[in-house]
Order: sequence, then C-alpha cells, then structure tokens
Amino acid sequence: MKFQLVMILAALMAMPILADDWPQFLGPKRDGIWREEGILEKFPAGGPKKIWSAKLGGGYAGASIASGKVFVADFRKTDDSSVERIVCFDAAKGTQLWATPYPVAYKGIGYAAGPRCTPLVDGEFVYTVGAMGDLTCLAVKNGKTIWSKNYVKDYSAKVPIWGFASHPLIDGDKLICVTGGKDDKLVIAFDKLTGKELWHSQELAADCGYAAVMIYEFNKVRTAVIWHQNAVVGLDPDTGKRLWKYDFPVRFALTAPTPRQLGTDKLFVTAFYDGPVMLKIVDNKPTVEWKGKSASEQADKTDGLHSIMPTPFIKDGHIYGVCSYGELRCLKADTGERVWSTRKPTVGTATEEGKPTRWGNAFLVQHEDRFFLFNEKGELVIAKLTPKGYEEIDRAPILAPTNKDAGRKVVWVYPAFAGKKMYVRNDEELVCVDLAK
Repeated sequence: MKFQLVMILAALMAMPILADDWPQFLGPKRDGIWREEGILEKFPAGGPKKIWSAKLGGGYAGASIASGKVFVADFRKTDDSSVERIVCFDAAKGTQLWATPYPVAYKGIGYAAGPRCTPLVDGEFVYTVGAMGDLTCLAVKNGKTIWSKNYVKDYSAKVPIWGFASHPLIDGDKLICVTGGKDDKLVIAFDKLTGKELWHSQELAADCGYAAVMIYEFNKVRTAVIWHQNAVVGLDPDTGKRLWKYDFPVRFALTAPTPRQLGTDKLFVTAFYDGPVMLKIVDNKPTVEWKGKSASEQADKTDGLHSIMPTPFIKDGHIYGVCSYGELRCLKADTGERVWSTRKPTVGTATEEGKPTRWGNAFLVQHEDRFFLFNEKGELVIAKLTPKGYEEIDRAPILAPTNKDAGRKVVWVYPAFAGKKMYVRNDEELVCVDLAK
C-alpha cells in the first residue's frame, strides 16, 4: 500500500503543471489578473525574447489563448473586397492553423481599422463580434461556422459611432450580448450551442455603448451589468428581467471602460467626458456614494478619473486607471479623491513625464503585487502601483505602433498572458514573447 502511494505521488509530481489559458477579454476570470507563477521580475538585456511573429491584418481586438491555440480577429481590404477574419494560430510555434473570413463593409463608423472584440473561447467553440455587428460561433478545431447573427440585419440595431465593441459573456448555457436591437432586444441571451434566443431585454433609442457585459453578485444577487449611453442597468442573467437602473447619460456613448465591482455592494464606472461614479447597490436599488464633479475631459479640469478605454483596477481601497490625457491616476475608492497622477507609463519615459496627450493609453494587467502595463507606444512596463505612488521596475519595447487613427501612431490593444508568455498584436503582426523567470 505504501509502495502504491509513493508511486502515485511520484507520478503526480512528474506530471507537467498546466499553464493558465487566457480564453477571453481580461483573462480566465474576466478580471484582468494574471495568476501564473514563475514570471520574471525584470526583463533580460535587450528585452523579453520574441518567440514568434505572425502576419495579421488590422484591428483593435486582443488575442485569446486556449488549449494550445491563439485566436484573434482582424480586417483585410483589397481593391474589390473587404473581410473580417477569425484566425487561429499554434500558440507554441505561431503557425496558422485556420482562418475563417466573412465579407464586411465598414460604413458610418470611426476608427475603421478592424474588429474591436477579443474572441471568447468556451470548450469546443469560439465566439466573435465584428465591428459591424457580425456575431459568429465557430468550431475551435477547424474554424467551421456553427451559427451566426448580424445585429443590424437581424435586430435592426443602430451601428454605434465606433462600431460594435461590447464583449459578450458566457453564463452557463447562455451567451449574453449587447446587440443594440429594437423591440426590447438591446440585450439578448442566446443558446451558446445553437444561437436560439433564450431571452431579450431593454429598449434604447440611443447608442448601445461599448462596455463589456459583466456578471457580479451584489449582496448575493447575481446581476448582469449593462452600461449603455443613458444608464447603468442590472439584469437577472437567467431571465433578462431588469433588477435596477441608474440614469447616467454619457456623451458620445463613451462607455468603454469595464465596470468594476468593489466589495459586495458597490460598482464603479468611469467615462471619458462625464467622469467617474461609485454606486452602492442594496436591495436592487442603486444610490450614489460619490461622483466626479467635472464634466470636462481636459487634463487640468478633471477631478477624478475620466477613462477612454482601459479597464481600471480597484486594489486595497484605491482605484488605479488611465485618465483622459494619458495620466495614470490613483484615487481613494471611498471618496474619489485623487492621490497621485503620472504620465510616465503611458506617453512618457521611465524617468520623465510625457506631454499631456489626448487619449494617451496603457492597458493594465495585475500580476501578484505588481502590474504589467502595455502602453500605446508598444512598450511593456512592469511597475508597482500603491497609494505612495508609481514605482517603475522595468520597461521594454515589444512591437511598433502602427495605427494612425489617433493622429499619431499607436497600438490600442489589450495583451493576453498565458503559458508564461504575452501575446499582443498591432495592425501588421501578432507577436509572442517569453516572460518566464
């Protein structure tokens, strides 16, 4: 018996430790936290080793990694046609395994560089949303289309100013999407295997917004949080029934940063023009804990956090996020009071502040007691963020900024972290770099 136990333990010790996947926007738990161990503290001389690079078309969509494969969406245009594609690569080698294109014509959207939504991988299937509202379910093994919808054709949705960008969410057998449809079909839950409608909810004459669907528990009540141009809404994820609503009109529907939960009863949102608000939700009734006083995005007039894209973090009673003109800011979570601000990780250098830069960005991912920040210059920065200030540990260039929509070259894409590696793209290539200790 002892011998058998020893053999079992030896076999378990010999088994490889499975690395975490990154199967969706903001990672495995949709919270922007990278939980793998054995990650380097600083970069080696010359920066992290590039393992592979693969050609890619345009887009803002980040990569997803699952079961040894990388999935990313892009846009390609020729003289006589244009397509969005879902492309699958081998995660270890970078070889293309398959690509599934579908025709698309970008009409009436700004920043028309490509898809916005990170693919969502769930078991044998991968789900994507294109900039013009193409929702597609594909087979992971070969890219075969299982089912598809189009928000505009099927639900009479109005195309948002900057294209459809709300990341859908898997909840059990449901795929919950912000479709922007009419006839109470702003939000639709589909059967994830067949595309059959399970429920639909909410009517909105305005823009459907850009925020990712999130499910949080407020005092043990599971709630799907939807943030559109006019309000933050809580829905029952099983039925679509509205649980609560907080009216919050947002200029130009800039509801892109992901809403964040604090504790068991608070929700934080931040908008570029309209600033931040901290809600307290008790018995399905939202009240304002505090709200920013400035309705201007100008750097010298913002009093809190006016984010344009990156998801903020709440840690140890403080909020960390990137403001309107490239300022990484720290706020007190209980009052919204600003503690410090710096532009070093976004548009500056390790030692010097950059100039105030409209939409200056860096995308934050937490790892243990520090953060990895991928900035719009294509640099990866390792830093500690505490109430005492910003402490940069290291930075390295990863890939060139190629997108010119902002009037300067930028790369506005969330990186993905899996297998002790980082995967990130611009409008020309997808790269994989080694971050193992």
